[in-house]
Amino acid sequence: MTLQERLAADLKETMKSGDKVRLGTLRLAKAAVQNAEIAKRQPLDDADVIEILSKEARQRRESIAEYRNANRPDAAAKEETELAIIMEYLPQQMSQEEIQAIVQQVITETESVGPKDKGKVMSRLMPQVKGKADGQLVNQIVTQLLGN
Repeated sequence: MTLQERLAADLKETMKSGDKVRLGTLRLAKAAVQNAEIAKRQPLDDADVIEILSKEARQRRESIAEYRNANRPDAAAKEETELAIIMEYLPQQMSQEEIQAIVQQVITETESVGPKDKGKVMSRLMPQVKGKADGQLVNQIVTQLLGN
């Protein structure tokens, strides 16, 4: 079962159960996938769907931070619920320690020594962690390990 099929099946199941928050979140996710499919003009594979859902998750994380800064815990809680639903469809995210180990390995392989080598490290690293780690966290760890 592809990720799109799973989304559609879960959407149907949620319609029957009546969970409005989950239903709304799944509809938004399915719409984002369909819009990307229309824009691309060809069917999406699971990697494309994961990329779209990762973008949706990132938007939720940013919204949560903004709502907390604006002292709106009710809206932040709603976004957290939506984020949890979206995360069910994404691969297991790597821990910070796992990311650091991979970054250290790539730094060693590329013989990188300072901040000027960040592009070289990131270009080798991102294909390995794509969909499994947040890009901002990876960037932060690379910057930290390369010594700002």
